[in-house]
Amino acid sequence: MVINGNLLLSLFAYSNNSVLLSPISAHFPPRPRLSPIRSSSASPPSILSDMGSETIPGLYPLHRTKTLHLVRHAQGFHNVEGEKDYKAYLSYDLLDAQLTPLGWQQVHNLRKHVQACGLSKKIELVIASPLLRTMQTAVGAFGGEGYTDGIDAPALMVANAGQSNHPAISSLNCPPFIAVELCREHLGVHPCDKRRSITEYRSLFPAIDFSLIENDEDVLWKPDVREKDEEVAIRGMKFLNWLWTRKEREIAIVSHSGFLYHALSNFGNDCHPQIKSEICTHFANCELRSVVIVDRSMIGSNSSTTNFPGKIADGLGLPSDAAEKKD
Repeated sequence: MVINGNLLLSLFAYSNNSVLLSPISAHFPPRPRLSPIRSSSASPPSILSDMGSETIPGLYPLHRTKTLHLVRHAQGFHNVEGEKDYKAYLSYDLLDAQLTPLGWQQVHNLRKHVQACGLSKKIELVIASPLLRTMQTAVGAFGGEGYTDGIDAPALMVANAGQSNHPAISSLNCPPFIAVELCREHLGVHPCDKRRSITEYRSLFPAIDFSLIENDEDVLWKPDVREKDEEVAIRGMKFLNWLWTRKEREIAIVSHSGFLYHALSNFGNDCHPQIKSEICTHFANCELRSVVIVDRSMIGSNSSTTNFPGKIADGLGLPSDAAEKKD
């Protein structure tokens, strides 16, 4: 579901992993009616036992959550050719395929959206898969407004990068960008998913940070071995767990349909089918979905910046019901 307007509701989807993922949406169905509480002395466990699992909202400390804005790259030339003939994905003519003119228009439309709904002011970090089409989408949607006379800011993308016939994009007044290999598309066999050297990318995207990528050449892509779906899912969980090493709370991630689908497939199994479908369906080109990720196992162990200890100078100040139990 593409985020639309204000962020009003977070519906938590339970999983057996160390993290939870839930969609954020401005539209939501009417909440189911809860069973009436028959006695004021009823304890919380007895109240919850009378409710169906789908009527129980999730509650988590804010500092143990992150908001992720997940984006699939815009239309690439490999998408066009692959729809005509699937065998085109095996063509080296589509090596590291870049965006089509329509793809760039999709990026511009997404940019208008993230600015109109306020996301452009909230995002603290942009993560991109290190391929032409994802980095072009990332800098086009979340990059700076353009160059201003007298202000020296490195380019997020140089003019005509990848023979795109697109003007340069500035890094002025935008969040930092980093390239991360964990969120790449299925590895192997399809040349469109093989990246160029980091040396070449640095010349095309000067303001993107490539320091987390160990090898200049693509040593992960194999011409005769295609990564299995379950391997992509495992890589996706590694990526989500790695996010807890970052201090940023609101992050945009520009990746690929296959990676996003399999990375999210472990989530939403114990929630309403509609919510499961919001999490675990394939992304359209340039689609954005916003979700909340929750740390359930102290991976991040972050302290809150908004919690306040309250009245500590004059003692605990127990509420009346707690003081009565203490007596």
